Amino acid sequence: MIPATYLALGDSYTIGEQVAESGRFPVQTTALLREKGFSVADPQIIATTGWTTDELEAGIAAAHIQKSYDIVTLLIGVNNQYRGRSVEEYSKEFTALLQKAIAFAGGRPSHVVVLSIPDWGVTPYAAGRDREQIAREIDQYNAANKAIAAAYQVPYLDITPFTREAAQDPELVAPDGLHPSAKDYHRWAVALLPLLQQALQ
Repeated sequence: MIPATYLALGDSYTIGEQVAESGRFPVQTTALLREKGFSVADPQIIATTGWTTDELEAGIAAAHIQKSYDIVTLLIGVNNQYRGRSVEEYSKEFTALLQKAIAFAGGRPSHVVVLSIPDWGVTPYAAGRDREQIAREIDQYNAANKAIAAAYQVPYLDITPFTREAAQDPELVAPDGLHPSAKDYHRWAVALLPLLQQALQ
């Protein structure tokens, strides 16, 4: 049996900045799929901390992907928001990335999952910043990526509420006081599992 293939596209949240490789959400999700009896290869991750949509686009081009994948996840946009870029620019670049993600999934939108952008405004790193403004802007970005995912009939997973619980639970934050911990990524993986199971069945 040929193992299913998984491509994870994103930024620090996909590469799992500050957590062990086993703690990254694509790796934890793959482990959960295997527990459910699916044969899945280790995920291929194209993601770098700090990447914006256009930088992910360049990273994908540099990877020279020649094959299609059984499942693809896309989570990108926090660095666009952090750098003060417009939602309009993000929407255009996100749409192009989603089209690529669907193509990488063999043209099957149901085999792609878009994840919402986490709210870093609740983390210790954001102390002294306008947390409400950050939350508002993250919500605007997520409204955009959710609408685009819906337009392309791509499943959508809202993990932002999980990340907002970090305001009450410091264990959900990595040692740098900014990125999610493996504990939070595990919750994402559990929520992502049924969507990927459906795609692989």
